[in-house]
Amino acid sequence: MLPTAEEKNVGLLDGKVAIVTGAGGGLGREHALALAGAGASVVVNDLGGARDGRGSGSAMADRVVAEIRAAGGEAAASTDDVATVEGGRRICQTALDAFDRVDILVNNAGILRDKSFVNTTEELWDPVVAVHLKGTYCVTHPVYCQMKDRGAGGVIVNTSSTSGLNGNFGQCNYGAAKAGIFGLSRCLSIEGQKYGIRVNVLAPVAFTRLTEDLPGFGDEARQAQLDPKLVSPLVVYLASDLAKDVTGRTFFVGGGRIAEMRMVTHTGVTKSKAGGLWTPEEIAAQMLPGGILLPD
Repeated sequence: MLPTAEEKNVGLLDGKVAIVTGAGGGLGREHALALAGAGASVVVNDLGGARDGRGSGSAMADRVVAEIRAAGGEAAASTDDVATVEGGRRICQTALDAFDRVDILVNNAGILRDKSFVNTTEELWDPVVAVHLKGTYCVTHPVYCQMKDRGAGGVIVNTSSTSGLNGNFGQCNYGAAKAGIFGLSRCLSIEGQKYGIRVNVLAPVAFTRLTEDLPGFGDEARQAQLDPKLVSPLVVYLASDLAKDVTGRTFFVGGGRIAEMRMVTHTGVTKSKAGGLWTPEEIAAQMLPGGILLPD
């Protein structure tokens, strides 16, 4: 009998220590279980709040820790808030106290407070940006510094979104934060090369409590197709030595599909006359409908 996908992963991350934020359910839970199944010890971080960020509790993180331990793995729970610098430090310290180091960080924690932009108040904007963008910074900074000082490299996987990279109605706050994570990750991947720290980005599509009432997710067949467990093998791959040369990349993943997403600068048009100074009329003459520049 051929081994299952899970059996093939056994030992791939033996001896590694991972942190997964927002790991109490949905994508984060699947990431934590998959990393543990591949041999990693896992810090399961989850504030335990509702999908809009309100509330807290330990039940969600504790439940996933219990699942990992029941399967023979090692795990520790964290309920610290990713959106504060002190919370990020404590999450990192939880890993150091329990397992002595951090080799892998998966920034997955997230909330939604969707509204059209005209109805987006500061109370809807700030918490979303705080959890997603600032939260990625708050947790990554102490972990990155620990990896750098330890001198053994490491892996950071940050979670962006098609809402930030392609756009989506009613998610200006979320999209802005997710696009910021893309920019942070791209810059950090360049800095991290010096220290053997690889940084990659996910743009996942999955049926979770964050997406359950969004357009396109109501059909049961569609929900099954977008099972969050279909995303996590990519996380295990990126965390492993199989991806030792992969950094600075962004991957769309979901429904069995993986595709690289890129920020592309096309050739465009260069004006040599008049010192390169364009007139608005000349620019208009080079434009196709939709604002696409004709090539030289």
